[in-house]
Amino acid sequence: MAFFKLTDEQLMIQSMVREFSRKVVAATAAERDKTKEFPIDNLKQMGELGLMGMMIPVEYGGEGADTISYVLALSEIAYSCAATAVVMSVHNSIVCESIIKFGTEQQKKKYLPQLADAKIIGAFALTEPHAGSDPVDQNTSAVKQGDHYVINGTKRFITSGKNGGLVIVTAKTDEEKKHKGISAFLVEKDTPGLIVGNIEDKMGLRASDTTDLIFENCRIPAENMLGNEGDGFKIAMTGLDGGRIGIAAQSIGVAQASLDAAIKYAKGREQFGQKISKFQGLRWYIAEMATEIEAARQLMFSAAAMKDRKEKYTTQASMAKLFASEMVNRITGRCLQIHGGYGFTKDYPIERFYRDARVFTIYEGTSEIQKVVISNNIFKDKRK
Repeated sequence: MAFFKLTDEQLMIQSMVREFSRKVVAATAAERDKTKEFPIDNLKQMGELGLMGMMIPVEYGGEGADTISYVLALSEIAYSCAATAVVMSVHNSIVCESIIKFGTEQQKKKYLPQLADAKIIGAFALTEPHAGSDPVDQNTSAVKQGDHYVINGTKRFITSGKNGGLVIVTAKTDEEKKHKGISAFLVEKDTPGLIVGNIEDKMGLRASDTTDLIFENCRIPAENMLGNEGDGFKIAMTGLDGGRIGIAAQSIGVAQASLDAAIKYAKGREQFGQKISKFQGLRWYIAEMATEIEAARQLMFSAAAMKDRKEKYTTQASMAKLFASEMVNRITGRCLQIHGGYGFTKDYPIERFYRDARVFTIYEGTSEIQKVVISNNIFKDKRK
């Protein structure tokens, strides 16, 4: 990490989170993968450590940390449990940051301290059954009635959909204005008309609940609009920029855990009269994987540093997400191959890493969407 020299404070945060992650989070990760138990106890402890409000300003109960510190911490949590890391990522990168950037003072004072302490977990509801990669084509509506809005529609694949205490929901408030007709709302968990669907039985990230959220005449106060009417698409895209740096961080954490597991296995496994770590082909595999992880890490740091400098970082966030998410899928596959038949069993953690990594190229914008974002910014094309 020669290009980015970490400060003493950043190194201290990384060390603290690494110790917590590998002692506490890792202890129950495999069992949670089996039972699909939401890691609320870990998240509460993470709240106490300041990890659930890392970039929330100190005056609202957060740590006021920079993005570099945040991605270092997130990578360390992902190293032990990707399911816990994705909850942390959506909570910090999208929910908290959206309220910081677009919330009223009243909204900030009401919600940010609770989010920072993990008294409530944040969720983000953009995707719909027929609006995934094209979020403008959503059907959820919000109609103003007096001093309330009434929301109707269905959101799909919502991380922390069941356990989230506060959801940022996007909905159409003007059918004629396309993306400028979408607004965002803060909806609390127990609001009448908000119905939680079944928890998806996922391939990976099984301890992170993913559900539908159904809105049936869900009435919320007009003061719960986030930003101004018509700001919803901008809020979502801004949140996803930060979220994509978070996906890169998760990818790097899982990739590093996979590489370390493969190295450990190779040092102990003997074939043809010697440790398999002595075979040149395997050593080259290890060298290539270590290089790819470092390249992804530098892309992540670059995007995070641009964000901290308040520069436009949309392209760099998409590049980091694209490269890192594709990288972790290659690496978990190679590391499973190094384990041979044992890698295909649940006796070794590589099997879980392999399953967890698969979704990284899909959520918060598929790899194909990242290429659209990157190329549009290169050619300066703007969506009409």
